[in-house]
Amino acid sequence: MKRATFLLVFMAAAAFNACSGGNNPNSDPNKTTEGQVVQLTATTFKQLIWDYSKSPNEWIFMGNQPCIIDFYADWCRPCKMVAPIMVELSNEYKGKVRIYKVNTDEQRELAKLFNINSIPAVLFVPKTGKPQMSVGAMQKTAYLDMIKNVLKIN
Repeated sequence: MKRATFLLVFMAAAAFNACSGGNNPNSDPNKTTEGQVVQLTATTFKQLIWDYSKSPNEWIFMGNQPCIIDFYADWCRPCKMVAPIMVELSNEYKGKVRIYKVNTDEQRELAKLFNINSIPAVLFVPKTGKPQMSVGAMQKTAYLDMIKNVLKIN
């Protein structure tokens, strides 16, 4: 009986800890996230990328590094092909480019803001200048070209 009680308490504690998000680097977007793909919500997008509620007609990038934003959905097969490429890019460009992702099913406001009608859609945001959207899954070499030509990172 003691063993079953201990096991039950241990499992409950483990479940609580797993759901609390305490060790999840994506739970606080202000923590260092270099080398990681970070999930964005409308709120964190406004904090880290562009507060479109304050400047709806003018793109004002708030980040300190160029970034790539992958608009995806969990059910999308091409999106699942792009996801590991984004992880590779986040590691290869650690400290130079931040990689974010937006679930279009959960963040409909952001999907509508960027007229996302087809996914995957990847937004390349240079430190200065206008962002550029790419639609459809591409090979890694195409993403590398976009980083070089749009984000001006070698």
